[in-house]
Amino acid sequence: MTILRHELRQGRLSFLIWTISIAFLLLICVFLFPEMKAQMAGVSSLFASMGSFTKAFGMDVLNFGELTGFYAIECGNIMGLGGAFFAAFCAVPMLSKEEKDHTAEFLLTHPVSRRRIAGEKLGAVLLQITLMNLLSFVIVILSILMIGETLPLKELSLLHVSYYLLQLELAGICFGISAFLHSSGFGIGLGIATIAYFLNLIANLSDRAAFLKYITPFGYADGASIISSGSLDPAMLIPGMLLGAAGILIGFCKYCRKDIV
Repeated sequence: MTILRHELRQGRLSFLIWTISIAFLLLICVFLFPEMKAQMAGVSSLFASMGSFTKAFGMDVLNFGELTGFYAIECGNIMGLGGAFFAAFCAVPMLSKEEKDHTAEFLLTHPVSRRRIAGEKLGAVLLQITLMNLLSFVIVILSILMIGETLPLKELSLLHVSYYLLQLELAGICFGISAFLHSSGFGIGLGIATIAYFLNLIANLSDRAAFLKYITPFGYADGASIISSGSLDPAMLIPGMLLGAAGILIGFCKYCRKDIV
């Protein structure tokens, strides 16, 4: 567990910055709802008539004047996109930074197998993502109680579980990519998260592009679909989890055979 503890210590500052930033934005977003609630009835009908724009963000299905609809649209973008960036930020340099920082010679001379090194590094990624999601979820619950709104626990739980699974999938993919890199690759990770987000927007805009929802993890983390159906879509979720697991497996295989210089 020495490597895992080292990775957690090394990444504690970025973890705190990302977690505080995401939780703070969620807090502010929830606190804004009472002020906007009275105005949202008219705004919802306006948004519903804006064609493709409303379809892209699910505003043709969700009621902006209700907490669940407001949260799925506003806070969903914060947690979904911010969480995706954080997952990519954590995972994509994890197996490559030893070469970048020229510390591989020190690490690999110890009597520790590469499989264990990769396993503990992966554990550090998953633990940081899990803690960030738990802390953000607690902040959201407390902030809703503070503004005196009824807590929609089922809907909130489904939304946050979907964001968590989205982050795990992206982390798995980026972890696999990390094994092929010789530098940090932050741009690659953030690029993958951004592309995945816009693929979902495109899928919402056109029925012909609906198949993209089965490619991007944002497809099963779409707030409009989750709130309207009351569940996650396994047809989208299962392929995503398999893709994330494949990324992890590829990362392990490549790292264990990689010629590290």
